[in-house]
Amino acid sequence: MVGREFGNGVRAAVERTGLTQRRLAELLGWQEAKISDLLAGKGGVTESEVRELLAYCRTPLGEREELLTLFHDSGNVYLHVPDDGVPDQVRTLINQEQEADEITCWSMILVPGLLQIREYIEAVTAKARTVSPENRAATVAARAARAEILEYSRAFTFYVHEQALWLPVGGSEVWREQLAHLLRLSVRKYISIRIVPRSIGMHAGVSGDFRLMRFPKYPPVVYVESVKCCLFFDDKDTVETYENILKDLAAVALDEEQSRAVINSILEGLP
Repeated sequence: MVGREFGNGVRAAVERTGLTQRRLAELLGWQEAKISDLLAGKGGVTESEVRELLAYCRTPLGEREELLTLFHDSGNVYLHVPDDGVPDQVRTLINQEQEADEITCWSMILVPGLLQIREYIEAVTAKARTVSPENRAATVAARAARAEILEYSRAFTFYVHEQALWLPVGGSEVWREQLAHLLRLSVRKYISIRIVPRSIGMHAGVSGDFRLMRFPKYPPVVYVESVKCCLFFDDKDTVETYENILKDLAAVALDEEQSRAVINSILEGLP
């Protein structure tokens, strides 16, 4: 995943030159395939070659150093710590979600972010100590915009613990509208919402929330968020571990129709 972000950054630097990949390769004395692999985040170049390319593209120093940091981190776990509590980690997640064609989420405490209404997001963000008041509006807007990817060309599966539905976020009206929103979304053919009931007790998802994103051209990526940072994993062993957790959750979760019944029963019982 870091390699891909590095490749995207280099591609932007190359595109600003107005040169084709072939012409740039000729000027550098490289094979065109090396440029293609570099832009795809596949590596195959040395640090000195990366520096040579970025210098030829007249990439600004700050951007150059950031890309070199990504180059060194390629193949490792990606730890992203935002400076202001808002946009960087949100933007990074949004970029990954926009490229994915299949997203599977597990949420134990809150309604999954992609399914949250704006008022719910505002209530959650207001309680987040990592978001300063001056950055709150930008954070809410960025998180709310994520829902734009909920369209038929992708597939979404959401495993949600029943206790997340019982958490009264933002007061009765917001709580009620959020549950109604889940019901509206649940009838879309490309969205599957499955509730993990409280009655099953201990389950495989107790280690925390995460999402698994699959891409047309890249390996799957697992995203895990904590208070001050977010982690992206694309190594085979870690992805397989989270895939197995999802299999275990699928085995105990209610089906779509049963899940709608649970959501509706909670909604009908609200004051």
